[in-house]
Amino acid sequence: MSKVTGKFQITLPKRLVESYDIKIGDEVELLPAGNSISLVPARRTKTHVVDPRQRLSYFDRATERQRKRERTRIPGSNKDRGWTRAELYTRGQSR
Repeated sequence: MSKVTGKFQITLPKRLVESYDIKIGDEVELLPAGNSISLVPARRTKTHVVDPRQRLSYFDRATERQRKRERTRIPGSNKDRGWTRAELYTRGQSR
């Protein structure tokens, strides 16, 4: 039996976790079942494994696209965001 915490969280019994091969980060669906609640593990989809050479090719193409964007960027144009990442940490704070 599991207890509900103050944050409405529950711990799944180890025997169920092992029986249904539930992993950390998996999603589960809670469904009403009359006077009960049914917990249904989401089905995992197989991840597509990419050949390391193909992955490197994708990375090289993305890098070239980024370099091209950087070469054609016009300072002060509408593509210039007008702020820096560092400004995000102090924005809205009183000084």
